[in-house]
Amino acid sequence: MADKIKIRDSDALIAVDVQNDFIPGGSLAVNEGDRVVPALNMLIPKFKTRVFTRDWHPENHVSFSDDPQFVDKSWPAHCVQATPGAEFHKDLEVPDDAIILSKATDPDQDAYSAFEGTGLADTLRERGIKRVMVGGLATDYCVKATALDALKEGFEAVVVLDASRGVDVPPGTAQAAIDEMKAAGAKVIDSGDIE
Repeated sequence: MADKIKIRDSDALIAVDVQNDFIPGGSLAVNEGDRVVPALNMLIPKFKTRVFTRDWHPENHVSFSDDPQFVDKSWPAHCVQATPGAEFHKDLEVPDDAIILSKATDPDQDAYSAFEGTGLADTLRERGIKRVMVGGLATDYCVKATALDALKEGFEAVVVLDASRGVDVPPGTAQAAIDEMKAAGAKVIDSGDIE
């Protein structure tokens, strides 16, 4: 059993890409993607600093393929700017004072991490943040990239497993991502371990 983690003012929650296109029924649906919403909603009120990321792709984004293989750089069109698929899941409780970050807005460049091209590291440092807790979609892509970049930027990183789901194509990639994050120094817990 994991040790309980007490939330401090120097903690931030990063909810990654909980958008309609990644939810069952969306163009790039993550299996059980909607199951992250209750766990995240339980955590959101515990934090003073809440960050919500979203893919916000132009229509001609480099990652879109007419024959998608559902692996890196070969996805169906998803989360196109200002479309219903790019909206946050309707049940996700996004506070009025949340930081909302749009990523992967350049048609020629993909960006999985919340830290890539967003200025997030500086924003968090300005707020005195030392540790980030990360959940959302998908474990093996944007959650992993965000957690690893948080560590590179000098933050402690905690991945909330039950608030995350993976693409897991081919099978095993989600677990491999978890192992990679742990090896890099991230802590992996469930939302019930957070007080």
